[in-house]
Amino acid sequence: VPVPVPVLVLGLVLGLGARAGAGGGCQLPAEWRPLSEGCRAELAAIIVYARVLALHPDPYGAYNYLPWQRGPAGGPQQGAGDLFYSAEIELLCDQAWGSMLEVPAGSRLNLTGLGYFSCHSHTVMQGYAYFFFLRMDENYILLPHGVNFQEAIFPDTQENRRMFASLFQFSNCSQAQHVLSFSSDWEIQEDNRLMCSSVQKALFEEEDRVKKLQQKVATLEKRNKQLRDRVKKVKRSLRQARKNSRHMELVNRKLSEKLSSAGGQIPYINSLKQENSHSTYIKV
Repeated sequence: VPVPVPVLVLGLVLGLGARAGAGGGCQLPAEWRPLSEGCRAELAAIIVYARVLALHPDPYGAYNYLPWQRGPAGGPQQGAGDLFYSAEIELLCDQAWGSMLEVPAGSRLNLTGLGYFSCHSHTVMQGYAYFFFLRMDENYILLPHGVNFQEAIFPDTQENRRMFASLFQFSNCSQAQHVLSFSSDWEIQEDNRLMCSSVQKALFEEEDRVKKLQQKVATLEKRNKQLRDRVKKVKRSLRQARKNSRHMELVNRKLSEKLSSAGGQIPYINSLKQENSHSTYIKV
């Protein structure tokens, strides 16, 4: 039975995966939004409350591979085989309301697709109980169902028991489980619960509307800044023009004063010009 990989090795694997898959292997869609556990429970194909009885190593396959080491079984992926495993689980209750799996409490199932991957991990420990979101592929293989790219396996805690209390018919659960104490009026909750898809659609539409308004505000703020800069330039040019005008007025005033002071000498200068003009012409 394999033991969970130490934290140091897990960090190394995840770090290498993030580096090698940086081209888009770990990127979420642009329109991605987080969903609550209640909403994702509506969308999960199968929900079970089960205990892990045993863990078994999983060979490299369609559901167990690292994106930077793709190759045939037994090839370069062989060294990462201990990162992936399957689990034998025993149902402690009937499957949750609305689940596609029609097996009673006490049934034993095999769950694959577990282990440490490059961008996420689906991990469990032997002897512990969990709430599982599951799906079944075309070959009837059970896999974790990470609805909305979020967590698919929830540990058996008081908080999680309360969260999933409305999904299970506790009369069919194992009497040894304390989850029985969380009996809830599930019929009332089912009647009063809003459909997750419609609520999420309304939230997404509101987010899109807010985003568009924010873009318009940003555009208007940019235009307003451009207008303020233009006004500053116009004011600066106006101040410079006024300064130049005052300077020209001062220059004109000084020039006028000089011309006025030199006004008495102008007739004498004209007479000199006339004398010089007569003397330059000599009759021969």
